[in-house]
Amino acid sequence: MSALIERKSGDRQTVLLETVDSNHLAACKRRLSAPQRRLLADSGFVAAPGSFALVADENGKLVRVLAGVDGSDVLNAIAHLPRVLPEGTYALANEGVLADTTQAALGWAFGAYEFTRYRKPRRAPAKLAVSAADLKLLTPLIDATAHVRDLVNTPTEDMGPKQLADAVAQLGKRFKGKVREWVGDDLLKHNFPTIHAVGRASHRAPRLIELSWGKASDPKLAIIGKGVCFDTGGLDLKPADGMRWMKKDMGGAAHAIALAQLVMEAKLPVRLTLLIPAVENAVSGNALRPGEVVITRAGHSVEIDNTDAEGRLVLCDALAYASEHKPDLIVDFATLTGAARVALGPDLPALFANRQDLVDAVLADGRKVNDPLWQLPLWRPYRKMLESYLADFANAGPSRHAGAITAALYLERFVPEDQAWMHLDTYAWNDADRPGRPRGGEAMGVRAFFTFLQQRYAR
Repeated sequence: MSALIERKSGDRQTVLLETVDSNHLAACKRRLSAPQRRLLADSGFVAAPGSFALVADENGKLVRVLAGVDGSDVLNAIAHLPRVLPEGTYALANEGVLADTTQAALGWAFGAYEFTRYRKPRRAPAKLAVSAADLKLLTPLIDATAHVRDLVNTPTEDMGPKQLADAVAQLGKRFKGKVREWVGDDLLKHNFPTIHAVGRASHRAPRLIELSWGKASDPKLAIIGKGVCFDTGGLDLKPADGMRWMKKDMGGAAHAIALAQLVMEAKLPVRLTLLIPAVENAVSGNALRPGEVVITRAGHSVEIDNTDAEGRLVLCDALAYASEHKPDLIVDFATLTGAARVALGPDLPALFANRQDLVDAVLADGRKVNDPLWQLPLWRPYRKMLESYLADFANAGPSRHAGAITAALYLERFVPEDQAWMHLDTYAWNDADRPGRPRGGEAMGVRAFFTFLQQRYAR
């Protein structure tokens, strides 16, 4: 059940929530009665960000909540409150210091999220009453974020390639799109050799999932998501700490599915193609070996330097397939490299693109909706780091330098120069609980890209 509900005029059950900072605390106190001011002073409330105070009337009934906020972080300013306030319905008071109450309400909903597939909810979150217009605007964004989190949080046993296909099929049914798959050896028959090579060692067959939606006459938009449902590293086996959270290696697919959901729900005038290459990178007798050469869909020969650089392998066939249809734009999402996390940390996804105007637009939209991204360069001289002595190039190289850039340069080889393309290397994960960002799967960049697509394809 959503933590946001429509605000009804005259609802006496709704408790007003006033956001306040230290600069406005004195004015806030003047609106309280003398007994309320005394109780507030006794509580030690000074409007520090993250703090709150409950204000009761003379009968002890809760009538107002004062919430200390940091106005520079509107999205997360009150995101902790749904889980700590008494159960009930609240509404933002007009006297509050947060100007953008819509973003604050979105953060509230993000903070109310809890993954409950395997355990009962700890408690029902407090609800925030908002205008009908805000509820209509925010509900798709809340649902898309929850969808990413749910998909990423689900363990691989319940979120393998088939389950990712089921998630896409549900979208197809909901929005009347056409869904098809290439599974197992069909990938070889239809020339998706690198997807097959990465996933062939698993007991669950690899597959490429495609959803098509929209009018054929509208501009073509391709959204691709890396769907590595678990990554052992293959024969270049990860150590235990590196493998522990590899259920989240399908985070790119979760992002792509959520963005496609937003596009279809908004009825953007595009001919959408959603592509999810879904595999497990497992170990068995027929696992992909270091030193093998794979001829990709695009015809490039690729030497396998490292079987743990598998994400770019499954993506490259999907990129080649998408490029064949000559779309207006290709966007791919992937939990691709640890190097991006080393460079930018866990909160900033690394954005690459072959058109600077696209980068400028998406970065601006990310800032506007509090969904930040950061550009890294497609530095062409680093292509030499992927040189191979017997193939066109390798999927990785001996140097650890610029790992996110070399991964993006690998992908770029499968996109024609005249094809507009953007690539997001995202963490898709929160390592610890923070207001509005609970530990576990996270959507990073979905709202920025949706805002960009809304403007690009506005009628």
